[in-house]
Amino acid sequence: MSTRSTATDDRPATSANVGTVAVVAHRKKTLGGGLDELRATLVAAGVQDLLWYEVPKSRKAPKKARKALKKGAELVFVWGGDGMVQRCADALAGSDAAMAILPAGTANLFAANLGIPTDLAEAVHVGLRGHRRRLDLGRLNGEHFAVMAGAGFDGDLIREADRTLKGRLGRVAYLWTGLRHVRGELVRTRIRVDGSDWFDGEASCVLFGNVGTITGGVPAFDDARPDDGALEIGVSTASGAIDWARTLGRMAAGRSEDSPFVRITRGRRIKVRFAVPKTYELDGGARGETTRLKVRVVPGALTVCCPETDS
Repeated sequence: MSTRSTATDDRPATSANVGTVAVVAHRKKTLGGGLDELRATLVAAGVQDLLWYEVPKSRKAPKKARKALKKGAELVFVWGGDGMVQRCADALAGSDAAMAILPAGTANLFAANLGIPTDLAEAVHVGLRGHRRRLDLGRLNGEHFAVMAGAGFDGDLIREADRTLKGRLGRVAYLWTGLRHVRGELVRTRIRVDGSDWFDGEASCVLFGNVGTITGGVPAFDDARPDDGALEIGVSTASGAIDWARTLGRMAAGRSEDSPFVRITRGRRIKVRFAVPKTYELDGGARGETTRLKVRVVPGALTVCCPETDS
Protein backbone atom coordinates (compact mmCIF):
# COMPACT_ATOMS: atom_id res chain seq x y z
CA MET A 1 0.00 0.00 0.00
CA SER A 2 1.35 3.43 -0.93
CA THR A 3 0.54 6.76 0.74
CA ARG A 4 2.08 8.74 -2.07
CA SER A 5 -0.32 11.11 -3.80
CA THR A 6 -0.20 10.90 -7.58
CA ALA A 7 -2.06 14.19 -8.00
CA THR A 8 1.15 16.18 -7.77
CA ASP A 9 3.47 13.78 -9.67
CA ASP A 10 3.34 15.84 -12.86
CA ARG A 11 3.94 19.13 -11.09
CA PRO A 12 7.42 20.66 -10.94
CA ALA A 13 9.55 20.51 -7.82
CA THR A 14 8.89 23.49 -5.57
CA SER A 15 11.58 23.41 -2.91
CA ALA A 16 13.58 26.17 -4.59
CA ASN A 17 10.61 28.50 -4.31
CA VAL A 18 9.25 27.83 -0.82
CA GLY A 19 12.39 27.44 1.31
CA THR A 20 11.86 26.00 4.78
CA VAL A 21 8.37 24.53 5.15
CA ALA A 22 6.64 23.78 8.45
CA VAL A 23 3.55 21.72 9.21
CA VAL A 24 1.55 22.50 12.36
CA ALA A 25 -1.14 19.84 12.61
CA HIS A 26 -4.02 18.97 14.90
CA ARG A 27 -3.42 15.23 14.98
CA LYS A 28 -7.07 14.41 15.70
CA LYS A 29 -8.34 16.06 12.49
CA THR A 30 -8.60 14.25 9.18
CA LEU A 31 -8.36 15.13 5.50
CA GLY A 32 -7.79 12.79 2.55
CA GLY A 33 -5.28 10.09 3.43
CA GLY A 34 -4.26 11.87 6.62
CA LEU A 35 -0.93 13.21 7.81
CA ASP A 36 1.01 10.34 6.21
CA GLU A 37 -0.31 11.37 2.82
CA LEU A 38 0.49 15.00 3.57
CA ARG A 39 4.13 14.20 4.31
CA ALA A 40 4.41 12.02 1.20
CA THR A 41 2.85 14.73 -0.95
CA LEU A 42 5.26 17.38 0.30
CA VAL A 43 8.26 15.11 -0.28
CA ALA A 44 7.02 14.23 -3.77
CA ALA A 45 6.65 17.95 -4.51
CA GLY A 46 10.34 18.45 -3.80
CA VAL A 47 10.22 20.03 -0.32
CA GLN A 48 13.68 19.52 1.15
CA ASP A 49 13.63 21.36 4.47
CA LEU A 50 10.55 20.23 6.41
CA LEU A 51 9.67 21.01 10.02
CA TRP A 52 6.90 18.87 11.50
CA TYR A 53 4.78 19.58 14.58
CA GLU A 54 1.66 17.79 15.79
CA VAL A 55 -0.55 18.96 18.65
CA PRO A 56 -3.48 17.30 20.47
CA LYS A 57 -5.37 20.58 20.95
CA SER A 58 -5.50 23.83 19.00
CA ARG A 59 -4.48 25.89 22.01
CA LYS A 60 -1.07 24.22 21.88
CA ALA A 61 -0.51 25.28 18.26
CA PRO A 62 0.82 28.85 18.80
CA LYS A 63 3.91 27.59 20.61
CA LYS A 64 4.73 25.30 17.66
CA ALA A 65 4.04 28.05 15.11
CA ARG A 66 6.39 30.40 16.93
CA LYS A 67 9.00 27.66 17.11
CA ALA A 68 8.70 27.17 13.35
CA LEU A 69 9.29 30.89 12.83
CA LYS A 70 12.40 30.80 15.00
CA LYS A 71 13.71 27.94 12.89
CA GLY A 72 13.27 29.99 9.74
CA ALA A 73 10.00 28.65 8.32
CA GLU A 74 8.93 30.65 5.27
CA LEU A 75 5.74 28.65 4.67
CA VAL A 76 3.57 27.15 7.42
CA PHE A 77 0.91 24.57 6.57
CA VAL A 78 -1.87 24.59 9.17
CA TRP A 79 -3.79 21.31 9.39
CA GLY A 80 -7.13 21.61 11.18
CA GLY A 81 -10.25 23.71 11.47
CA ASP A 82 -10.91 27.36 12.22
CA GLY A 83 -9.66 26.99 15.77
CA MET A 84 -6.23 25.86 14.55
CA VAL A 85 -6.18 28.56 11.88
CA GLN A 86 -7.06 31.26 14.43
CA ARG A 87 -4.41 30.12 16.90
CA CYS A 88 -1.72 29.94 14.22
CA ALA A 89 -2.77 33.20 12.59
CA ASP A 90 -2.40 34.89 15.96
CA ALA A 91 1.16 33.55 16.22
CA LEU A 92 2.12 34.30 12.60
CA ALA A 93 0.57 37.78 12.39
CA GLY A 94 3.11 40.41 11.41
CA SER A 95 5.73 37.88 10.30
CA ASP A 96 7.11 37.33 6.81
CA ALA A 97 6.00 33.69 6.75
CA ALA A 98 3.05 32.62 4.60
CA MET A 99 0.27 30.43 5.95
CA ALA A 100 -1.27 27.62 3.89
CA ILE A 101 -4.53 26.14 5.15
CA LEU A 102 -5.29 22.42 4.97
CA PRO A 103 -9.00 22.33 5.95
CA ALA A 104 -9.09 19.21 8.09
CA GLY A 105 -11.61 20.37 10.70
CA THR A 106 -15.40 20.23 10.88
CA ALA A 107 -15.53 24.03 10.59
CA ASN A 108 -13.33 25.49 7.84
CA LEU A 109 -14.94 28.87 7.28
CA PHE A 110 -11.79 30.86 6.57
CA ALA A 111 -10.69 28.30 3.97
CA ALA A 112 -14.17 28.22 2.42
CA ASN A 113 -14.37 32.01 2.23
CA LEU A 114 -11.02 32.03 0.39
CA GLY A 115 -11.95 29.19 -1.98
CA ILE A 116 -9.34 26.78 -0.65
CA PRO A 117 -10.21 23.23 -1.80
CA THR A 118 -10.98 20.38 0.58
CA ASP A 119 -9.01 17.91 -1.55
CA LEU A 120 -5.65 17.32 0.15
CA ALA A 121 -3.47 17.28 -2.96
CA GLU A 122 -5.15 20.40 -4.33
CA ALA A 123 -4.86 22.23 -1.00
CA VAL A 124 -1.16 21.39 -0.84
CA HIS A 125 -0.72 22.67 -4.40
CA VAL A 126 -2.37 25.97 -3.38
CA GLY A 127 0.09 26.23 -0.52
CA LEU A 128 3.12 25.58 -2.70
CA ARG A 129 2.06 27.28 -5.92
CA GLY A 130 -0.93 29.46 -5.11
CA HIS A 131 -1.30 33.21 -5.01
CA ARG A 132 0.01 34.76 -1.81
CA ARG A 133 -2.37 37.41 -0.53
CA ARG A 134 -1.72 39.80 2.30
CA LEU A 135 -4.95 39.69 4.30
CA ASP A 136 -6.40 41.59 7.21
CA LEU A 137 -7.02 40.11 10.63
CA GLY A 138 -9.21 41.37 13.42
CA ARG A 139 -7.78 41.79 16.91
CA LEU A 140 -10.00 41.50 19.96
CA ASN A 141 -8.65 42.13 23.47
CA GLY A 142 -5.14 41.38 22.24
CA GLU A 143 -5.86 38.22 20.21
CA HIS A 144 -6.16 38.00 16.42
CA PHE A 145 -9.07 36.39 14.57
CA ALA A 146 -9.50 35.57 10.89
CA VAL A 147 -13.24 34.95 10.41
CA MET A 148 -15.26 36.63 13.12
CA ALA A 149 -15.61 37.41 16.79
CA GLY A 150 -18.61 38.13 18.93
CA ALA A 151 -20.08 38.42 22.38
CA GLY A 152 -23.41 37.85 24.05
CA PHE A 153 -25.81 35.42 22.40
CA ASP A 154 -23.14 34.35 19.91
CA GLY A 155 -20.61 33.56 22.63
CA ASP A 156 -23.20 31.57 24.59
CA LEU A 157 -24.22 29.70 21.45
CA ILE A 158 -20.62 28.72 20.64
CA ARG A 159 -20.08 27.54 24.18
CA GLU A 160 -23.23 25.41 24.17
CA ALA A 161 -23.21 24.00 20.64
CA ASP A 162 -22.46 20.30 20.36
CA ARG A 163 -19.40 19.74 18.15
CA THR A 164 -20.61 16.43 16.73
CA LEU A 165 -23.97 17.92 15.81
CA LYS A 166 -22.34 20.93 14.16
CA GLY A 167 -20.05 18.65 12.20
CA ARG A 168 -22.98 16.67 10.82
CA LEU A 169 -25.52 19.41 10.19
CA GLY A 170 -23.64 22.68 9.75
CA ARG A 171 -25.86 25.77 9.83
CA VAL A 172 -28.98 23.74 10.73
CA ALA A 173 -27.27 22.63 13.95
CA TYR A 174 -26.08 26.18 14.59
CA LEU A 175 -29.60 27.57 14.34
CA TRP A 176 -31.19 24.68 16.21
CA THR A 177 -28.68 24.94 19.04
CA GLY A 178 -29.30 28.66 19.22
CA LEU A 179 -33.05 28.24 19.53
CA ARG A 180 -32.75 25.43 22.08
CA HIS A 181 -30.38 27.34 24.33
CA VAL A 182 -31.59 30.84 23.56
CA ARG A 183 -31.67 33.26 26.44
CA GLY A 184 -31.73 36.40 24.35
CA GLU A 185 -30.83 38.39 27.40
CA LEU A 186 -30.82 42.09 26.63
CA VAL A 187 -27.95 43.97 28.24
CA ARG A 188 -27.14 47.67 28.20
CA THR A 189 -24.50 47.95 25.50
CA ARG A 190 -22.47 50.91 24.31
CA ILE A 191 -20.50 50.77 21.05
CA ARG A 192 -18.10 53.35 19.69
CA VAL A 193 -16.85 53.02 16.11
CA ASP A 194 -13.77 54.95 15.02
CA GLY A 195 -14.13 57.39 17.90
CA SER A 196 -17.85 58.12 17.52
CA ASP A 197 -20.87 56.76 19.39
CA TRP A 198 -22.76 54.30 17.19
CA PHE A 199 -25.02 52.29 19.50
CA ASP A 200 -26.26 52.87 23.03
CA GLY A 201 -29.10 50.67 24.19
CA GLU A 202 -30.26 47.17 25.02
CA ALA A 203 -28.61 44.44 22.92
CA SER A 204 -28.24 40.69 23.05
CA CYS A 205 -25.34 40.17 20.63
CA VAL A 206 -22.42 42.03 19.04
CA LEU A 207 -20.54 40.58 16.06
CA PHE A 208 -17.36 41.55 14.19
CA GLY A 209 -16.76 40.03 10.75
CA ASN A 210 -13.60 39.88 8.64
CA VAL A 211 -15.30 37.73 5.98
CA GLY A 212 -18.88 37.29 4.85
CA THR A 213 -19.79 33.78 6.00
CA ILE A 214 -19.49 33.21 9.73
CA THR A 215 -19.98 30.44 12.29
CA GLY A 216 -22.47 27.78 11.23
CA GLY A 217 -22.01 28.72 7.57
CA VAL A 218 -24.35 31.68 8.00
CA PRO A 219 -23.85 34.50 5.41
CA ALA A 220 -24.04 37.40 7.84
CA PHE A 221 -21.97 40.14 6.17
CA ASP A 222 -22.53 40.43 2.43
CA ASP A 223 -19.98 43.20 1.88
CA ALA A 224 -17.14 41.87 4.04
CA ARG A 225 -13.73 41.34 2.45
CA PRO A 226 -10.55 40.22 4.23
CA ASP A 227 -8.43 42.78 2.39
CA ASP A 228 -10.42 46.02 2.65
CA GLY A 229 -8.80 47.35 5.82
CA ALA A 230 -12.04 47.28 7.79
CA LEU A 231 -14.30 45.05 9.87
CA GLU A 232 -18.05 44.58 9.61
CA ILE A 233 -19.88 45.31 12.86
CA GLY A 234 -23.30 43.96 13.72
CA VAL A 235 -25.49 44.38 16.78
CA SER A 236 -28.72 42.53 17.51
CA THR A 237 -31.60 43.60 19.71
CA ALA A 238 -33.45 40.30 19.36
CA SER A 239 -34.89 38.96 22.61
CA GLY A 240 -36.55 35.61 23.13
CA ALA A 241 -37.05 32.57 20.89
CA ILE A 242 -39.45 34.21 18.43
CA ASP A 243 -37.23 37.23 17.76
CA TRP A 244 -34.16 35.03 17.41
CA ALA A 245 -35.92 32.56 15.13
CA ARG A 246 -36.72 35.43 12.77
CA THR A 247 -33.23 36.90 13.05
CA LEU A 248 -31.32 33.64 12.54
CA GLY A 249 -33.64 32.65 9.72
CA ARG A 250 -32.95 35.86 7.81
CA MET A 251 -29.21 35.53 8.49
CA ALA A 252 -29.25 31.97 7.15
CA ALA A 253 -31.02 33.22 4.04
CA GLY A 254 -28.37 35.90 3.55
CA ARG A 255 -30.66 38.81 4.43
CA SER A 256 -29.23 40.03 7.72
CA GLU A 257 -29.80 43.66 6.84
CA ASP A 258 -33.54 43.01 6.42
CA SER A 259 -34.02 42.03 10.06
CA PRO A 260 -35.64 44.67 12.29
CA PHE A 261 -33.43 43.38 15.11
CA VAL A 262 -30.07 43.89 13.37
CA ARG A 263 -27.92 46.92 12.65
CA ILE A 264 -24.73 46.65 10.57
CA THR A 265 -21.94 49.09 9.87
CA ARG A 266 -18.23 49.08 9.10
CA GLY A 267 -15.21 50.42 10.94
CA ARG A 268 -11.58 50.05 11.93
CA ARG A 269 -11.54 50.54 15.69
CA ILE A 270 -14.39 49.53 17.94
CA LYS A 271 -14.93 49.73 21.69
CA VAL A 272 -17.79 47.91 23.39
CA ARG A 273 -18.99 48.12 26.98
CA PHE A 274 -21.53 45.77 28.55
CA ALA A 275 -23.38 46.48 31.78
CA VAL A 276 -22.72 42.90 32.89
CA PRO A 277 -20.01 40.40 31.86
CA LYS A 278 -20.69 38.54 28.59
CA THR A 279 -19.02 35.48 27.04
CA TYR A 280 -17.03 36.29 23.91
CA GLU A 281 -15.63 34.11 21.12
CA LEU A 282 -13.10 34.22 18.31
CA ASP A 283 -13.48 32.10 15.16
CA GLY A 284 -15.83 29.69 16.90
CA GLY A 285 -13.72 29.28 20.04
CA ALA A 286 -15.35 30.44 23.28
CA ARG A 287 -13.26 32.51 25.65
CA GLY A 288 -14.14 33.98 29.05
CA GLU A 289 -16.51 36.69 30.16
CA THR A 290 -15.81 40.40 29.99
CA THR A 291 -17.54 43.75 30.22
CA ARG A 292 -15.28 45.40 27.63
CA LEU A 293 -14.21 44.59 24.11
CA LYS A 294 -11.47 46.45 22.32
CA VAL A 295 -11.47 45.52 18.65
CA ARG A 296 -9.51 46.74 15.67
CA VAL A 297 -8.62 45.65 12.18
CA VAL A 298 -4.96 44.87 11.46
CA PRO A 299 -4.54 45.56 7.73
CA GLY A 300 -2.34 43.12 5.83
CA ALA A 301 -1.45 41.26 9.01
CA LEU A 302 -1.00 37.83 7.45
CA THR A 303 0.11 36.34 4.13
CA VAL A 304 -2.20 33.49 3.11
CA CYS A 305 -1.81 31.10 0.18
CA CYS A 306 -4.96 31.27 -1.98
CA PRO A 307 -6.12 29.73 -5.27
CA GLU A 308 -5.03 31.63 -8.36
CA THR A 309 -8.68 32.09 -9.35
CA ASP A 310 -9.51 33.67 -5.99
CA SER A 311 -11.04 37.15 -6.37
